[in-house]
Amino acid sequence: MPTLHEVLEEKYSQYNTPTFIAGDPVSIPHRFTRRQDIEITGFFAAVLAWGQRKTIITKCSHLVDLMDGAPYSFITGHQENDLKRFLQFRHRTFNPTDALYFISFLHEHYARHQSLEDAFTASMQPGDTTVERGLNGFRNYFFLPEYAPQRTRKHISSPASKSACKRLNMFLRWMVRRDTKGVDFGLWTNISPAQLVCPCDVHVERTARRLGLITRRGMDWLTALELTEHLRGLDPADPVKYDFALFGLGLEERYTAKW
Repeated sequence: MPTLHEVLEEKYSQYNTPTFIAGDPVSIPHRFTRRQDIEITGFFAAVLAWGQRKTIITKCSHLVDLMDGAPYSFITGHQENDLKRFLQFRHRTFNPTDALYFISFLHEHYARHQSLEDAFTASMQPGDTTVERGLNGFRNYFFLPEYAPQRTRKHISSPASKSACKRLNMFLRWMVRRDTKGVDFGLWTNISPAQLVCPCDVHVERTARRLGLITRRGMDWLTALELTEHLRGLDPADPVKYDFALFGLGLEERYTAKW
């Protein structure tokens, strides 16, 4: 019987391939080559990633169209009149107020920085073993303006609020992990893959519990850390690579062996 490590390695190799891209929200940033376009569309795709993947991709594609197919150029160069087109954009609880604030935040950020990476690393310190401090700092930075809508706060989570931060952890995985497989981008170099925390969607959580990688009740930040710590025992340098394996096994829904 194969060990848990062997099974996860096999499934990681199976799902971490270019064939995975087309049916996943990561396909949206893969349409671009410019660093800032990848960051912007990846950020939106991750934040909007709840519900059916097909619907998520459709909504994100519409959002890219609203930005004239050139997100960075639109974010940095749009006129006020150009924003009217977003007044009809909705995806589940993400509404035009949220979309307009996200655009405003990105406009202000890119006026001062070349990369969105700066927004996540500003609060991190040498010796940090995870991105926890970076996620907390990012949320504080994102909502720093006094005019930030209260309703929009639910779309950016943080460990400080005990959230598992699934969507932001997925975005960080896309931006930070680097290998030769072509799914994750590895654009950011000031965060190490070893510091990433595993994104915990329903498929990952269900599979991780079945395999004994999660024992805590509920899904919160400490649960995400528990899972990541177990995965770190299998690959200390790149624990979140097993996100592919757990997600794939969860989709298959037929893997019942326990270790």
